[in-house]
Amino acid sequence: MVLLHFTFPIYRFLTIPYNLVGIILMLAGLWINLWASNYFKKVDTTIKPFQTSTHLVTVGFYKYSRHPMYLGMLLILLGIFLLLGSLSPIIILPIYIALITRNFILPEEKMLQETFGDAYQKYKIKVRRWI
Repeated sequence: MVLLHFTFPIYRFLTIPYNLVGIILMLAGLWINLWASNYFKKVDTTIKPFQTSTHLVTVGFYKYSRHPMYLGMLLILLGIFLLLGSLSPIIILPIYIALITRNFILPEEKMLQETFGDAYQKYKIKVRRWI
């Protein structure tokens, strides 16, 4: 994003102090990721993609998003985009969403379905993938 901002700057739409809202989004994304990481440790399940989970987490941020850690990373990227304040870095956001969904979310959801069966199916019906 930073590379795009400086090498292909397209229309700077936010300047100081308005672009500083990006810091808030970056901190929110970091907080979500730290909370999830700590909660996974608390219930003794893996945080690593493609490893079998021992606990289906459905509390905290997981009540609103099946993948709040990826959402947290998206918030960090969105915060960087706003902090930079130019349009060119926005191209990274849909690329991130597509790559994360295809390479991580879909395989993880398949593993969770196989591991937790009906419990995961009910959770999946209640809670959206992203938000």
